Amino acid sequence: MITQVFNKKDLDKVQNEFVNVINPTKKVNDLRKQVEFADTFQNRINLGDALYEMGDYRGGIGEYEIALKGNYASDLGVVKKLLEGYYRTNEYQKVIFCAEYVSERSDFKGSRSQFLYGLALEEEGRSEEAEKNLKPIDQRYSNYEERYILAKFLLEKGKDTDAKEILSEIILESQHMSKPNRNRYRGVINEVKKMIKSI
Repeated sequence: MITQVFNKKDLDKVQNEFVNVINPTKKVNDLRKQVEFADTFQNRINLGDALYEMGDYRGGIGEYEIALKGNYASDLGVVKKLLEGYYRTNEYQKVIFCAEYVSERSDFKGSRSQFLYGLALEEEGRSEEAEKNLKPIDQRYSNYEERYILAKFLLEKGKDTDAKEILSEIILESQHMSKPNRNRYRGVINEVKKMIKSI
């Protein structure tokens, strides 16, 4: 039998996390009070993160934009969060601007940020550049949803062989997934199987 001993601090933390899951607006309200009390970079980021968790991307973007003013203008993590928010709010020009700002960083290649950059380029009618920025997301045993979207993109461009190769790899990889990952990616894997049958 395994027993866990909680001290009061641990118990308070667990209770706070439980309340935040049940009532996410409480978390946001508490973080707003923290910003009012001390308008720091980290407090703004925490509030932006909480707003994103609730699906309020416009609100989160506003907090990140304020946080980036001053000494933190080039904070890579916040720029990537902004890029995600701009994509989710269909502000493709801003996605492109943010991506080009961080594109020389070593961790940009193959990242979700580069993938969203590619999708934004496609929305702006820049298909060749889009494909160049979408392809690096095709990494084995990861990025299943993004790779599925890449395969759809390639199919739309008439590159059936390339799309089929990606889809086949995903199906093969799914056979070696752990049970939690199989459950997590079940929807994407089912869509991949449907798509490969239609090619």
